[in-house]
Amino acid sequence: MNFDYLIVAVVSALAIALHVVLFVLFRRWMDRDLALSLAGQDERKRAWMLGQLARARREGVRRRDLPEWLARTAGEYAE
Repeated sequence: MNFDYLIVAVVSALAIALHVVLFVLFRRWMDRDLALSLAGQDERKRAWMLGQLARARREGVRRRDLPEWLARTAGEYAE
């Protein structure tokens, strides 16, 4: 086997892995930003919403249902 093909295969695999990692990180950041935007400027509510985001992940809330779920949960916050 030619080393050129091996180098291309390794670099391609690394590039795909990097893109997957970045995709996952960006999705997590977007979910976190959504939770924080629903909390407003109240620091206690922001911490509570981050806890609710963690709860949603544990409960397996689908990503497409997450905005509605977080909005409903934000409405349940008791000051």
